[in-house]
Amino acid sequence: MAEQLLKVNGLQLVLKSGGDRHGIVDGLDLEIDQGETFALVGESGCGKSLTALSLMRLLPASVSVNQGEILFNGVDILELDQRGMRQLRGGQLGMVFQEPMSSLNPLMKIGRQIGEAVRLHSDARGSGVDRRIVELLQAVAIPDPQRCMAQYPHQLSGGMKQRVMIAMALAGDPGLLIADEPTTALDVTMQAQILGLLKRLQRERGMSILLITHDLGVVAEMADRVAVMYAGEIVEGAAVAPFFRTPRHPYSRMLFASLPERRRRGGELAAIEGAVPPLGSEFRGCRFAQRCDRSRPLCERTVPPWLPDENRSGVRCLLYADDGLQPDSREGVGVAPRPVSGRRGEPLLTVEDLQVHFPVGRGLLRGAGARLKAVDGVDLQIARGSVMALVGESGCGKSTLGKAILQLIDITRGGVSLEGRELTRMKGRELRRLRADLQIIFQDPVSSMNPRMRVADIVAEGLRAQGGHRGKELDRRVESLLRQVGLPASAAARYPHEFSGGQRQRICVARALAVEPRVIVCDEPTSALDLSVQAQILNLLKGLQHRFQLSYLFISHDISVVAYMADEIAVMYLGRIVERGLTHEVMDSPMHPYTRALLGSVPLADPERARKVIRLSGEMPSPVAPPSGCHFHPRCPQVEAGCETAYPEEVRITESHRVRCRLLK
Repeated sequence: MAEQLLKVNGLQLVLKSGGDRHGIVDGLDLEIDQGETFALVGESGCGKSLTALSLMRLLPASVSVNQGEILFNGVDILELDQRGMRQLRGGQLGMVFQEPMSSLNPLMKIGRQIGEAVRLHSDARGSGVDRRIVELLQAVAIPDPQRCMAQYPHQLSGGMKQRVMIAMALAGDPGLLIADEPTTALDVTMQAQILGLLKRLQRERGMSILLITHDLGVVAEMADRVAVMYAGEIVEGAAVAPFFRTPRHPYSRMLFASLPERRRRGGELAAIEGAVPPLGSEFRGCRFAQRCDRSRPLCERTVPPWLPDENRSGVRCLLYADDGLQPDSREGVGVAPRPVSGRRGEPLLTVEDLQVHFPVGRGLLRGAGARLKAVDGVDLQIARGSVMALVGESGCGKSTLGKAILQLIDITRGGVSLEGRELTRMKGRELRRLRADLQIIFQDPVSSMNPRMRVADIVAEGLRAQGGHRGKELDRRVESLLRQVGLPASAAARYPHEFSGGQRQRICVARALAVEPRVIVCDEPTSALDLSVQAQILNLLKGLQHRFQLSYLFISHDISVVAYMADEIAVMYLGRIVERGLTHEVMDSPMHPYTRALLGSVPLADPERARKVIRLSGEMPSPVAPPSGCHFHPRCPQVEAGCETAYPEEVRITESHRVRCRLLK
């Protein structure tokens, strides 16, 4: 049996507000063995990150430990003085934060930042520090470590910054690495690299990992054991394999039912209505009762006990009490899907040879230099009432293409037409009238809404611009729109900051619907949302599409969401479409090496199914100076002579399936 490294007993965290103290993490117990990966799962606001910060003794000033103990190698870290804690923190206890840019000092070079950790947690001095920094950067597979040491954080990509954070956490040779959502902000290809890196480092160093995530696919691939957290307490704990076969707590089962999967395309996702109670709420009974599909009157007034099972597993649910009901297995959870093969009809929106090039200056007041080819010759057709998904890594030009279609940015060359009407030739009032047919839902609802405007004014903004409803008629129209997206009429009088993330995205959907559009560009509309809230928004978008025969250009890097939503898929790389076709064609028979790499990078929410990961070398080149020939050839695992000479012509596999790859000639 493995040696125990960390044991948390009865940890209780409280929030100090005025003279009151509110419990936010209540009676938490967990154990992590040497060399084990332990996953902590749950929605935002469940207390996962606060739990991690308590292990590092980095809690904000308003939160404190009320009771409990945290034993690391048998020593209670809550009893250590500041000097002892500084030696442990960053030494035997390392942490990788969710957002590396907020954790790295933007004014310090990478080498200096890692060097601080090296000096604090090792005996290295002088040139020995630089050697150790190079070793750490090599350990996290950063090419050209000497060059990286001399760079600032803003000069690195998201994946490179996360590797630097891991290198800093490794400086003290930690026994336990706490990884708080380490891949949430990364593309699937970069996510696969970081997860592979963590697994390799764990294998080589024998360290333990506490992985905090809401991605069940990541849990299935990485973890040995898992605990599900809800409203400040653990509601289920188990080894990974039995947890994925038969999740026991209703909350766990509903998380699985919220997963967007291709097999569920024909039906709704079983979204968890409502939201996690705010931290510090008072509870009389089960904390999940208000959202539970198996709730009984007893659940509302009785606190469920922790019911332990063999192998350190257990569940906190009255359905498992001696005289209670037994929840059924994961099978049958959610709405039964209907088979959908994808739709192709008459094109509503047509994009022809679209180019968007931005001038890149050589420096302040030095004139124009090279040109950044964000979109470089794209052809697309979106049928009436269908969903065209646009997928690819960050920086490939997806969002730029969406904005160019809406005429929100200038087009260098090419055309965009809506039922034969060419948008690129329209100006002023003529273009403004047509904007009612073309709307957008942005990735970040917070930055896309004026915080000083009431929801009623935000939703009505487009109607006023189009010269539509007025007075009471306008108020009724706004209330109707809010009801359509599942919000009460009373929401009209409130401000954006008073709503949750999912509710704010619903407001953005209502704003887009206000002018009765025919095409909506959905730019990563669910990437910042929890799994359960994501399911609510996807259900909403799909329902509105069928009700109003809307067409979507759905921009995303989440292949699971695309497989659930899309009728057709277009794969974009460095400003160009490299493969497109009906969803089943692209998902079942990917032809381009880049498409296969994207699909192979998606973690599967099933520990018994192995995915075939195709490791891509390096990162996407700069669109300022794209590689010659096929832009993908420097990273392609199937590159051959001639790939670097000319960009490949489009090859027709079927009437709907087209690929640009020399291998298919």
